[in-house]
Parts: sequence; C-alpha cells; structure tokens
Amino acid sequence: MAPTPSKPSALSLPEALGLVRLAAEGAEGVTGLVEHLHSSILSTPGLARIAQGLTGDTTRLVYSGVRGAFRLTGKGVGAAAALLDGEPDRRPVSRKREAALAALNGVLGDHLAETNNALTLKMRFRRDGRAIPLEPNALADALPDATGKLVVLVHGLCMNDLQWTRQGHDHGAALARDFGYTPIYLSYNSGLHISANGSAFADALERLFAAWPVEIEKFAIVGHSMGGLVTRSACLSGEAAGHAWRKRLDKLVFLGTPHHGAPLERIANWVDMILRKAPYASAFATLGKVRSAGVTDLRYGSVVNEDWQGRDRFAREPDMRSPAPLPKNVACYAIAATMAASPGGMKDLLVGDGLVPVTSALGRNEDSARTLDFPDDRQWIARQTGHLDLLNRHAVYERMAEWLDRDQ
Repeated sequence: MAPTPSKPSALSLPEALGLVRLAAEGAEGVTGLVEHLHSSILSTPGLARIAQGLTGDTTRLVYSGVRGAFRLTGKGVGAAAALLDGEPDRRPVSRKREAALAALNGVLGDHLAETNNALTLKMRFRRDGRAIPLEPNALADALPDATGKLVVLVHGLCMNDLQWTRQGHDHGAALARDFGYTPIYLSYNSGLHISANGSAFADALERLFAAWPVEIEKFAIVGHSMGGLVTRSACLSGEAAGHAWRKRLDKLVFLGTPHHGAPLERIANWVDMILRKAPYASAFATLGKVRSAGVTDLRYGSVVNEDWQGRDRFAREPDMRSPAPLPKNVACYAIAATMAASPGGMKDLLVGDGLVPVTSALGRNEDSARTLDFPDDRQWIARQTGHLDLLNRHAVYERMAEWLDRDQ
C-alpha cells in the first residue's frame, strides 16, 4: 500500500501576518491606481467642466483616507510579525509552501525585504530543505558525510533549492553518487538585485569554506538560469574582497543562464512604456512596475551594482552594462537549451529554451567587449529541451558530469 502523503505545511504565524500585511499594501496600491484612473477620466476635455465642483478636494480626501487606513493596517500587522519573527521553524518541509514563497519572493522580493516582511527569504545554504549551520562543529555534525569535493548548486528566479529535484532526478545527488561530491544548495531571495545576492553569496561562501570539516580538494558551482548570474557576480565580489574560496574555485557550469538577458523582460519594459503614454491606460502602467529588481536585472543580464545604481530600472534604455568577463583561472562551461529539433534558425534566436535564447545562454554578444569566451569544447546545446528540462534531462547531466570529472 502506498504511503499517505503528508499534508502541506501551513504558514507560520509571522508568515501569515506577513501575507496579511502584503494584502493591505496591495489594497493601498489598488486604491492609488483607481484614483489615478478616476483623475485621468475626469481630466478628459469635455468632462473636466462637468466634474468641476463635484469632485476635487473632497475626492482627494476620501482617497487619502482609504489609503491611510490600509497603510495603518499594514504597519500594525508588520509590527506584530516582527515580534514573532526569529522563532526556529521545525515544521515538516512542504514543497508547495516552499515553491509559493520562492515565487512570491521572485516577483516582490525587493519590496518584502524593504518592508521587513516575514515572508522574505533569507540567504542560506541548505540540504533537504533544512538550513546548514556555518559554525565548524555544528557543520561537521550536520554533514558527517562531507568529502573534499564540494559542489554548490544555485537556483534561478522564482525557484528554490528543493526544485533541483525534478522528475526524480537531482544533479547534486547524482554527482554525489557518481563522483563523490558533497552537494550544498543555496537558497536566496531572487527578487533582490543580482549584484546584492552576488555579494551576499560571496560572503556566505567564505564562511562555508572556513567551516568545512575536511580539506577541500575540488570546488565547483552549478548555476541554473539567474543562479549563473548570481554566481558570476559573487566571483567579482569575492575577487575584490580577496576571499579564499575564490582562489580555490575550479569549475563553473552554467545551465540556461541569460548572460545577456531574457527577451520577456525587455518586452515587459516595452509594454510598460506604451501604457505610460496611453491616456487612460497610463493608470495601469503602475501594474507593470510590479516587477522586482531581480526581474528587471534580467533585461540585459546585469551583475554589478554600477548597472543599476542611480538609474530608473523601469526606464526604456539601451544596454549600458559594464563589461563583466568570466572569472579568471576558472574552467567555465555553458549549456544552452532550445525547443528546436535542429540547430540554427529564428527559433534558437528568439525562443531558445522558452525563456533564454541560445546566444544569451552561450554568452555571445554583438559587442565583443561583452562576449563571454567559452571555448568550443566547453559549450553545448541541448535540443528539444525547455528551460526547466535542464534540471532533469539525462543528456544534460551526462555532459555536465563529463566536464566536472575531467581535468581542466
């Protein structure tokens, strides 16, 4: 008889209060949108004179009062959640709950962090959905099977560390089984700027290295989608800080990483601009800004602070990124995916794996200063493969395993 599946773990009280707070903030935002739409309609020639005397200060007072009520509700709930936050979470791991929180953080993670919402995901290393302590004795107790071959796996936008297991396969577990690697999984708020996550990842790796219970002989990182950009950013940050892990990093494998951006974010940016210019639709342009800093960084693949600091991240502008080459003295490998059955053609260029074009995943760019130099024998294209299929296709694992097993 098949085992009865466990019930999904409910949100903790701080998380539930965080969700109520987010709802209050959302209601406040919708109130502002309705007020904007109301104002746009009444300012239309011919209607403005009719409306004169019927609205004005009274209307503004009503909208202001409604927004204020929602704002006070949100602040009150936030304060209550803060009092309860910090309690250890010993509930059973729920994949559905983890997936929902990861998706929410991917879309609104920067806002959640700025408002200290209890739904904000904190960066940490995990295995089997449980945080790994970064104190030497505690780490040794938590990982009695730790080896000298370390591989860290970094998930993509709106995803979490548990989602490395897909259709019964986990690249990390397979590398442990076949080559003796010890897999560690990064969990992070993918709605923050990629460079912010990169800096935090670099610091976390330094702590992990200092606490690792045995001497590290080989060290590799596998990044899927945005995870590859976070890793590139961490390498830049670690190199600038002189971190020990950066000097020991042997190999990087990128799976469907949008090194030069993803078309869907550029399309969203274009639609946002069109909405702002339309008379009545301009009120709805604010909805286009419900995109986190992590999402807008994917427009061109920004990995350093200078790419976004002092700029309106929603503004329509060309690619102005600072060149960020692959890390030196590290063997870097790229796997791109395409839905097409044969190489070349517009499907590779525009669609790729459904989210990332082949050229972006392989680091190719019309600007030679931004082109990433992956040697021919360190890049590969998976055919008839979608973006998430990169996590479980056997052919993808075989190629990656071959690279990680070989000498530089």
